[in-house]
This record gives sequence, C-alpha cells and structure tokens, in this order.
Amino acid sequence: MAAAARTLSTCIFCKIVKGEIPSFKIIETNFSYSFLDIGPLSKGHALIIPKDHAAKLHELPDEYLADVMPIAKKIATAQGLENYNILQNNGRIAHQVVDHVHFHVIPKPDASDEEGLVIGWPAKSNFVDEVKKYHEELLGKL
Repeated sequence: MAAAARTLSTCIFCKIVKGEIPSFKIIETNFSYSFLDIGPLSKGHALIIPKDHAAKLHELPDEYLADVMPIAKKIATAQGLENYNILQNNGRIAHQVVDHVHFHVIPKPDASDEEGLVIGWPAKSNFVDEVKKYHEELLGKL
C-alpha cells in the first residue's frame, strides 16, 4: 500500500488536484490527475501530474511514475494522435517552471513550427571516448 501523498499548500498543481483551482480534467486515478493545459502549444496539449508533491522525477515514488505512461497513452489514443511529444523537465535550467513533477502530452499536428513542441537537438560529435568513460562510471553507480 502506498504512503499518503505529500502535498504543498502553495503549489498550483497540488491546488488543482485538491479542486481549489478549476481545471479541464481528463483522467484521474488514485495516483495521477490529468487535464488540458490552459496555455497549450497545440490543440489537445495535456498535463499529467502525480498526486504526490515531488519537485523532481527522482524524488517521486515509483507507484506514481508507473501510473503516468498508461494515462499518456490513453490521452494520445483518445485524440487519435500520430505525432506527439511526451515532455518532462527537472530543474530551472532544464526548463521546469512548476516545481511539481509533471508530464506534457503535446500533439504535433503538422511538420511546421507553428504548433506543438519546437526543439533542436544539438548533438555533440566525436565524443565516443568520453561516452565510454562515462558509461563505465555510471555502471559502477548502478
């Protein structure tokens, strides 16, 4: 059995879960709450928030994490999405605005940059030796 969910009285997402702030609810479970984003990047942009208040992903109990992806799948399926992004940020420099773990389901209706998430992928090249060294270090910590 899961421990009682942590909440923070000043958190906008905790207030939404408690019903203190209205939302366009989509799916609610014992562990998660999903709703349409009121500042969408495209039609159907939804948020999924775990009911446990944790600022970053690694602070969230696993049972809350396990609940999120099936909800994301249901939202994408219900909208008939072929192209979409699932986005989750951790920390200010990683573009997290609300300090409560949350996941975005962002429809990408066409190839233009007019709707949906617009990103670049500035991959680094010629880093094989560095990747190999880091891989060894990382495996030593797991």
